[in-house]
Amino acid sequence: MRLEGKVALVSGGARGLGAADALLFAREGAKVVIGDVLEVEGREVEAQISGTGGDVLFLRLDVTSEADWQRAIEATVGHFGKLDILVNNAGLGRDGKGVEETTEDWWDRILEVNVKGVFLGTKYAIPEMRKAGGGSIINISSIMGLVGSARNTSYDASKGAVRLFTKSAAIQYGREGIRVNSVHPGFTDTPGTAPGFGTNLERRAALTGATPLGRIATPEDIAYGVLFLASDESSFMTGSELVIDGVPPSD
Repeated sequence: MRLEGKVALVSGGARGLGAADALLFAREGAKVVIGDVLEVEGREVEAQISGTGGDVLFLRLDVTSEADWQRAIEATVGHFGKLDILVNNAGLGRDGKGVEETTEDWWDRILEVNVKGVFLGTKYAIPEMRKAGGGSIINISSIMGLVGSARNTSYDASKGAVRLFTKSAAIQYGREGIRVNSVHPGFTDTPGTAPGFGTNLERRAALTGATPLGRIATPEDIAYGVLFLASDESSFMTGSELVIDGVPPSD
């Protein structure tokens, strides 16, 4: 019950890392709001949590929409009374394209989802966390937001932006008891990463062999780090990067 009495909103909570966060948070006593554009999958996670006696609410949330964020925050507070935790998890994945192969449309789209979505979620969560006397915002970046790679130009740029946005927000709101940290996963088995290596057995074997721990992360590996940052156990951490990567190769 590490999150007993807390209310958490997880964007992109319908599958992958977000679903793992939502399920773990509920097991640890939090009231959970799942925000996602994937309504069928989101309702399935909602049913899993409610089926075990958890308090949960699914909301349709397009993280690029300011109006959607406003509605999601209002619905969260209206339903559960407050907001303590925000996990900005929703994002688009790696595309394997270098600078010259990256189109303007894709560049704009990935930064809209991965960066603007984090900005909007943070912006509208802060006033409610202020009313609650503080809170924890966890922004999901990537190991590629720290080291970059030989491809995935727009993805790497977006995740680097998330890292520094996190630090800026942490400095601005720390004295109000609002902590903002980023999480930097390595290669993780999720539906979003499947096109890159999940179904490419040769690529998967290469990544596994190059990782000292000898395996690719599970969503739960990352979720336990997110849980730590969401809980009061990390009360003296803000503006930090939590790297959970198994020391993978940089590409």
